[in-house]
Amino acid sequence: MALKFYMTPGSCSTGIHILLETLELPFEAWIINIPAGDHLKPDYLKINPRGTIPTLVLNDGQALTDFKSIALWLAQTYPRAKLLPQDPDLAAKAIELLEFAVIQLHGEGYTRVFTADRYVSAGEAGQGQRLKDDVASHGREIVSQAFAVLEKRLPAEGYALGPDFSIADAALFYNEFWADRIGIPMPERVAAHYKRVRARPVVRQVLAEEGYRT
Repeated sequence: MALKFYMTPGSCSTGIHILLETLELPFEAWIINIPAGDHLKPDYLKINPRGTIPTLVLNDGQALTDFKSIALWLAQTYPRAKLLPQDPDLAAKAIELLEFAVIQLHGEGYTRVFTADRYVSAGEAGQGQRLKDDVASHGREIVSQAFAVLEKRLPAEGYALGPDFSIADAALFYNEFWADRIGIPMPERVAAHYKRVRARPVVRQVLAEEGYRT
């Protein structure tokens, strides 16, 4: 039985898509159209009650329903790929960077940029668009500030933790990809990291499969 991967092209699930293809694992891809509300339909909520993506259903039927758990499962299940360093200090740094990408960049920053309406209450409807614009602008500021922090953490060459591509790189990449798409400037080392990851053949393959120019 193949893994079942529930994804939305161009979303955070792109990072997991890259990891799956890096490992050359067979999987069934199921597209979740979030604007159409697919993530809230009963059939999907039975699999992932949170109604989020990505979701990876394992061979035993167990569903992993967030980026970190899926990335860690893949890295630890297939250790030869070195997606998580064996050195404890480097492994801790990989998880720290992954969480920084998922929680700070994505959760605090891009959530405001892409779903600003969540931050506007019904009682503020009369000022709706102005408030949404303010929320989105704040989100872009959060992303820029997070990139400034990341700039000090990334090496001048290689990937986030050195010569080996890791789960941290996959998480950082989808956030950098979004910045590129919506015009948020990236500082020098962040931009260089983005270019190096994007140049990987497997990443180019994934972006092409998801409908983006490479």
